[in-house]
Amino acid sequence: MTALHPRHRRALAIPAGMAVAASLAFLPGVPASAAQAAQAAPAVAADSSSSLSYVVNVRPGHAPPAHVKRAIAKAGGTIVTSYDRIGVIVVHSSNPDFAKTVRTVRGVQSAGATRTAPLPSAATTDTGAPKVLSSQEIAAAEAAEGQDPLQPLQWNLPAVKADKAHEKSLGSEKVTVAVIDTGVDDTHPDIAPNFDRDASVNCVSGKPDTSDGAWRPGAAESPHGTHVAGEIAAAKNGVGMTGVAPGVKVSGIKVSNPDGFFYTEAVVCGFMWAAEHDVDVTNNSYYTDPWYFNCKNDPDQKALLEAVTRASRYAERKGTVNVAASGNENYDLAADEITDPSSPNDTTPGDRVVDPSECLDIPTQLPGVVTVASTGAKGLKSSFSNHGLGVIDIAAPGGDSTAYQKPEPPATSGLILGTLPGGRWGYMAGTSMASPHVAGVAALIRSTHPYASPAMVKALLYAQADATPCTKPYDIDGDGKADAVCEGSKNRNGFYGWGTADALDAVTR
Repeated sequence: MTALHPRHRRALAIPAGMAVAASLAFLPGVPASAAQAAQAAPAVAADSSSSLSYVVNVRPGHAPPAHVKRAIAKAGGTIVTSYDRIGVIVVHSSNPDFAKTVRTVRGVQSAGATRTAPLPSAATTDTGAPKVLSSQEIAAAEAAEGQDPLQPLQWNLPAVKADKAHEKSLGSEKVTVAVIDTGVDDTHPDIAPNFDRDASVNCVSGKPDTSDGAWRPGAAESPHGTHVAGEIAAAKNGVGMTGVAPGVKVSGIKVSNPDGFFYTEAVVCGFMWAAEHDVDVTNNSYYTDPWYFNCKNDPDQKALLEAVTRASRYAERKGTVNVAASGNENYDLAADEITDPSSPNDTTPGDRVVDPSECLDIPTQLPGVVTVASTGAKGLKSSFSNHGLGVIDIAAPGGDSTAYQKPEPPATSGLILGTLPGGRWGYMAGTSMASPHVAGVAALIRSTHPYASPAMVKALLYAQADATPCTKPYDIDGDGKADAVCEGSKNRNGFYGWGTADALDAVTR
């Protein structure tokens, strides 16, 4: 049941005639535009079409040493920005031997290209699209007193007891969840009341762009980040839908370029921005392109892994809880080996066999990050969700094919309802939709315990989760063959981790 995708991991198609998406969903029929141009031309070199972006990792806590700066320039590199607190330098260069040359410089701990396609990256075919809610479906929804109009379609809220939690608390406006993603449309009527502009930014180039609206997706870009933002904090305002934590703030940290790639320099910038702007929780429904898994024995991939690890750990040290989607390939992330057919996804991918304990999906497999699996309307692991004993921390609704897990009426779709740019709503599915449920619950915990450290928030998140036993046998499509194997106990296993997230306990315990 592993799906092959040329660009990115979390876009998927599931049965019943629906094209749905998870971490990356794109509007149909709209060609992707070119990536943003590099902010500075290479110091030596040829045309920008041969230029790549790099991270150079040095000792944290200090500005790059003068001799390292000179070596970068001599090797044909131009420094775009430097995150001195974690020792990560972002560089552009058209010298194909740049990383190899700089790795020999005293004080350089690792260096690697963040992509395999030159700047700007080549556009590719869009994959997947949300199912937009029609005006007839909106009009037909009949909400009970105290509910937002579309809440009856949100089977996922009672699945994490968010409906009961809202009777006690909607969360604190002093808590902010940052959506590190494809951008957030803060003009949406369900997002605008809770949007935190000061904690929003465009990080696509690897350097913060704080111009007004820079965090929004372009017309031809993915609506994915806007969908995620609504799942977390759509306001309880008598309009549209309701988020898991409708009283907290949400911000947009745009890290995906117009082609839908989440490159290392942008992800590092995103975590650093969250760390420096008092963000309580980040949601990360993506993997860092172009490698699905980053192997420590590859010098380029090692550098990318090191850079994102430093940034995510720094954010946690500053008080941020980082939550991430586990992925949609039905991979067992605790297996001895996995065949990865999708890397590098920005040029020509090829099959490679990796050990997922040595080759990590980042940021979801990084130390300290909350790794989220997806469940469907019947509470079972979604057909596509990655799993793995000791890797999955917690589970939450991410949807599934209605043919596999059909919700109880009045809900009609097994997918997850969310906000879409332009004041619309629509359905999507994937671990990308599960992760924001957990980010919302973490925000409710932080609202209840405002002085709790990230470690305490995570401890409460796991302790309060509803223990969910293994599904055995797991034959989600009913063809008589097991589609995945769950290992572990009721209290912690490879499908559901510590259990299903519980929003009611988050506001009452």
